Parts: sequence; structure tokens; C-alpha cells
Amino acid sequence: MQEFINNFIENIQYLESTSPQIISILLGMSVIVLESMIPILPLALFIALNMLLFGHLQGFIMSWLATCIGCLISFSIVRYGLKKPFNISEEEDKTINKIMKKINKISLPNLVLIISLPFMPAFLLNIAAGLSKISYKKFIFAILISKLVIVFFWGFIGTSLIESITDIKVLLELFILMGLAYIISKILMKKLKID
Repeated sequence: MQEFINNFIENIQYLESTSPQIISILLGMSVIVLESMIPILPLALFIALNMLLFGHLQGFIMSWLATCIGCLISFSIVRYGLKKPFNISEEEDKTINKIMKKINKISLPNLVLIISLPFMPAFLLNIAAGLSKISYKKFIFAILISKLVIVFFWGFIGTSLIESITDIKVLLELFILMGLAYIISKILMKKLKID
């Protein structure tokens, strides 16, 4: 993994010096888009690298856009490519049917809170949402709001899993961010009539 990180940094720095910056930006974003579809890739690491290589503001925006795009692509692939075959087995399995009914009824604020948890695997959430009857509009707003929390957390607050869950200051900052995301989603749910 260390070799991969070193190669990644060297490639981006080389691209920045020899070609237009847009190519290195696209490379930095593409890794995060892939992370939303391939769960073994470390999102926190790529966010930190983008902020290190491109600066805090540009790295934050790049990482947020990329993770939102990746989640929407993953959601769309499941929704339009895998949902029909899965529905056949869903009707036969009562446990899956119960779970899907609960997911279908989840409110926007609660969906935002679930997606905002830094250690929740985005890949599984994208699959579950894609298989459910959650509207595209609700999923888009949930992703746009909650991924702000995730990118901010991994870019500015989080350091490691153990430190993040044992340091009271880090937990407090995370709860404040999640509370703000919840309030924003409540307001949007009422204003835009997202159910």
C-alpha cells in the first residue's frame, strides 16, 4: 500500500509539472470515484492526499464532488442494472423483504445521518439504496449533504480509526457536523417536499 501511495503522489506531481493541471485533478478525483465502487480502497487516504497535493479548498471540493459522483454512479448501476434480477429473490425471502421495506421508508434526515457516519461503507449503502425504492432525488440530496461531513471529517478532523473513536474532541466535532447535516436535510425535506 505504501508503494501505491508513493507512486500515486509521484505521478500527480509529475503530471502537474509536465501537463495541464486538469489532468492531475482528474486523476485525483478518479481514484475517489473508484473508491465508491471498490470498497477496499481507502477514502480517507485519498481525501488527505488531494488536500495535501491541491490545497485544502480545492482538495476538499475535488474530493466531495468525486465521492458524490462515485456514489451516484454506483447507485445508478445497481438501480438500472441489478434491481430486476434481485427483485425476484426479494419476493421469496421474507427477511430481505422486511429490510427493504424499512429502507424504502427511511426519511431524508435519517438517510443523511446514516451516510454521514465516517465508518459506514459507502459501497453497501449505495447498493442498498439502489435496490430500494428510494427516489433518485432523495438519494442525490442525501449524498450531497452527507458527503460534506465525510470529506470534512477525513480531510480536517479524522486521523485514524482508533484515535477518531477514542478522542472526545473528534467525536464531538463529528456529532456537531452530523447535527448540522441533519438540520439542513430537515429544512430541504420540507422546502423541496422530498419524502
